[in-house]
Formats: sequence, structure tokens, C-alpha cells
Amino acid sequence: MPQLRLALNQIDACVGDISGNADTIVRWTRHAADQGAHLVAFPEMALTGYPVEDLALRSSFVEASRSALTALAARLAAEGLGEVPVVVGYLDRGEQVEQPRYGLPAGSPQNAAAVLHRGGVVLSFAKHHLPNYGVFDEFRYFVPGNTLPMVRVRGIDVALAICEDLWQDGGRVPATRTAGAGLLLSINASPYEVAKDDTRLDLVRKRAQEAGCTLAYLAMTGGQDELVFDGDSIVVSAEGEVITRAPQFEEGCVLVDLELPAAGAVPSGTADDGLVIDHRTISAEPLAPYEPQVPGEQAPRLGDDEEIYTALVVGLRAYLAKNGFRSVLIGLSGGIDSALVAAIACDAIGAQHVYGVSMPSRYSSEHSKGDAAELARRTGLNFRTVPIGPMFDAYMGSLRLSGLAEENLQARLRGTTLMGISNQEGHLVLAPGNKSELACGYSTLYGDAVGGFAPIKDVFKTKVWELARWRNAAAVERGQVPPIPENSIAKPPSAELRPGQVDTDSLPDYEVLDRVLDRYVEQDQGRAQIVAAGFDEALVERIVRLVDTAEYKRRQYPPGTKITAKGFGKDRRLPITNRWRERS
Repeated sequence: MPQLRLALNQIDACVGDISGNADTIVRWTRHAADQGAHLVAFPEMALTGYPVEDLALRSSFVEASRSALTALAARLAAEGLGEVPVVVGYLDRGEQVEQPRYGLPAGSPQNAAAVLHRGGVVLSFAKHHLPNYGVFDEFRYFVPGNTLPMVRVRGIDVALAICEDLWQDGGRVPATRTAGAGLLLSINASPYEVAKDDTRLDLVRKRAQEAGCTLAYLAMTGGQDELVFDGDSIVVSAEGEVITRAPQFEEGCVLVDLELPAAGAVPSGTADDGLVIDHRTISAEPLAPYEPQVPGEQAPRLGDDEEIYTALVVGLRAYLAKNGFRSVLIGLSGGIDSALVAAIACDAIGAQHVYGVSMPSRYSSEHSKGDAAELARRTGLNFRTVPIGPMFDAYMGSLRLSGLAEENLQARLRGTTLMGISNQEGHLVLAPGNKSELACGYSTLYGDAVGGFAPIKDVFKTKVWELARWRNAAAVERGQVPPIPENSIAKPPSAELRPGQVDTDSLPDYEVLDRVLDRYVEQDQGRAQIVAAGFDEALVERIVRLVDTAEYKRRQYPPGTKITAKGFGKDRRLPITNRWRERS
């Protein structure tokens, strides 16, 4: 059977940095060519970064992408890389679409890919299936492609697809079988969420069997705003057996030697779902037989908590690097949330770039002040103490606040202190709120909600504890000092804004709360369904009311890494002004 050495490059592209992304593509193409690759691939929209959102509607950006693609093809040839075909994702526009047309985005942008060879664009095509759920708004931005693109490389017919073309039934997968391709190559961005690696593997196995050929699934890595990408590129046989699987959350090139069916007559006409076969021949003759050097291997898989923690680290690191921030500032209360955020930040950018501030008030316990200092000692982050007592007394002398207003004043003084230091010293403030608190509105606007990024805003409180325990256990296994003080994990959580205060004064027990929130927020179950599942009716009523009335707070909260299927903002979008209430 003909042989092919395939190079899958799971890279970290930055939205809008077209020249920088082109440099990355050239660098990794050279690496792959040096390793003897016969076909090189890059992820979905690697040239522009992903997702481009409303940049897709800006004609200047579309034209910049198109121009950069042709320049990239010429550059690859000029640098001696023109003989290896390169598949790369970019932003294009439909040439044949009637304009203007109601229901289509202006300019007819397309989520596209091209095959570059010998200084030119051999073939280009657009994503056929456009996702419009969760974080995806592709009906808003793109028009679909209507071809089955195929290239003949070293005597093997390779069908091409983009991301959602695999996730939806029909289209290019059955068309690949009809056209008799020997390999289906799908380039993807594929944003991360919990357990997606298992879902992805099942999908790829199923689609390979449906396509009747080997399937290569290439995914992006890195982060973009709230989204994080976990790589995890996979190659499976026609029978669904894993041939190779790339590391998670790591940029790099995955090489694999494949034996694939020889191409027959050049396919033409239409295939399934009316897709027009667009076939180009790059090299018709098979390679002379060679001894495979990279038959494929499977990278070790991360455990569930390690996977989530790594996603949070990668997401924060990417946000900081791509937006020009070199250091972060965290208010350290001695509690579990700020401790976990500090550990994530130290792992992301190094403790020398992490600044922690303890801001005790008259209600701050000695153990909380001590736990904050102990966290700093264990991690090595920069630490200082700024008491808010004098500021609090000055405000109270003028305003004479009481009750909740007095409590929130303390939080807002801390927020003002953090933002003042941020402005003076140039650090990005990290908000420490978790998803349970954010869901119920248990935060103070312009207080603990201040900041430029919220690393754990999509992490439920019970998972915060699990991640803290995992991180400490991982440190012990490596012979390191556990970063998070045990007392921060074990003690009852408290905002410490009044004497003896604990979170359960205002919220249900987190174990029960998170189970209800999972059903209401993640699964979109109604009040009656949750009660029918065995939860107390009054408790459910209370939690649902808290969630429904806190939307205005969530809208003003900083962005943060998405790890669940229903992240606030990107996935779960509800109106602020909303009189609908769940009833029995």
C-alpha cells in the first residue's frame, strides 16, 4: 500500500496577528519538512486565529487574510518548502454567493482552508456545516461551502474537512466514502470543555468507520479570551483503532507514517448531500517503499482534575501573553478561592510575576491573615499587607453606613486598593470568584468583582476544593512544597465582612447548591424537573431566584477561562431585564 508521512501541527494562533501566525506556520512547516513529512496540516483558521467574531464582517480583515494566504504560499516556496503540500485554515469570502441577500452575513465571509504547494494555492474550500450553539455563532459570520475537497498526494486521495463537518451527521463524512478517499483530514479549533477528550475520541472513531478510511483530527492548542484549546489531535484507522494521539495542551508537531489505499480513477461529479467533488492532483505516483520511522504513539492522558487545572493555567497564561500583561495582582484573603487563583497564576507565569495583597479589616481573623502569608511563603509570590481600617473609618465617618452597605464598603475598599496598585505598578488584577458565587450573585460589584480576568469563574465551589487538593497532592508527588495551606482548604469559607460570618449564612451548603446549579445552569432543567429529582422545593425556589436575579452582576464580571459546557457569557446568555420566573 502507498505510504504517507503526515504532520499535524497543533499550534497556538493569536486572533488578528496574521503576520505572527504566518511566521509560526512557516516555522512548523520547516520542522515537519526536516522530519520528512509528505503532507503538513495546520488547524482551523490558523492564519487569522480563532474565533475572529465580528472581524469576519470587516472586509479589510477578510482581504488581509486572503492576501496573507497567497503571500504565505509564495514565502514557503521561496524558503525551500514549496514541494511539501500544506493545509492551512484562514478567513475567505464566497465568490459565487449572490450579494446582497437577506439572511447572509455582509460580504459572505467563509471559514475556509487551502492547500498550498509550489508557491500557489492548489485548492481552497469552506466549512460545510456551520455550528450555531454554545460558543459558536457561525451562521452570523459565515456562508457554507458546498464541495468535497480532495487532493491526491503521493498516490493517495485525501479528503478534507473543517471541524463541524465531523460533528454533524451527513455532508463530507459519507461523501468521503462515496468518493473513495484513502484519508480524511479534518482541521479543527475545538475549544476545550470538561470531558471533551472522551467525546472527541468517540466521535473520531465513529466518523472514521462511516467514512471507510483513516481519519486524522487536528486541533488547536493555547487560549483566546475565555476559550482554551487542548490539542489532543488524533489519528484513527478505518476500523476506529487509535493510531496516534497527541499530548493535551501542548504545542507541537505530531508525525505519523501511514499506509493507505492507493487512489483509483479521479473522482468527479457530486457525492452525498449534493456536495460537488473538487479534486486536484499534486503528486500521482506513490512513494518508493520505506521503513516507517514514526508508526504512531499515544501520549499519556491527564486525569480529570489535572486536565481542568491545566486548562486554567493555559487559559490564564495565554490571556496575559496575548494582551501584553507581564504580572498579576491578587487580593489574598486566606480563603480557598484566592489561594487557588494564586497557585494557578504562579504556575502560569512564575511566582516572581505574581503579587499578592492582604487587606485586613477589623473583622479579619488571625488565621486568615496567617493563611495568606503562609500561601505567599509556600509559593514565593510577592506579598504585602495593606490594612483597610483607616480607609474604612474615614468613609464611615462621612457616610454612616450599616448592614449590607457597611459590609460591601469593605469589599469595595479592597477593590479600590487593588485597582490603585494595578494602575500604579501595571499588574493585571485577577478576580477570585467561582461559578457557584457568580451564579447566585454572591459578590460585590466594584469590590471582589473588580479585575481584568477571572481564572476560576467557570469552576463550581466544590470543584475548587478538589482542584486545590489535587494541586497539593501533585506537589507532594514531585517532592515540592504544596502551595495551598491546608487551613485554607479545611476551614468554612467566609467573606469575613462581619463577626462570625460564613458563606452558609447567605447560601445553601455548597455540596447541595452545586448539584442544583448543575441542573439549572448546565442542563437547563426547570424548577419542576429539579424538584422531581428529589431536591427540597423551597431550597430549589431559593436557588433559582438567586440565579435569576443576579444576571446584571454576571454581565459586569471579568472574562475568565471556560471549562464547562455552559459558561456564563459565552454559552449561557439571558436578558438582564427578565420577568420570567420558573414556577411549579
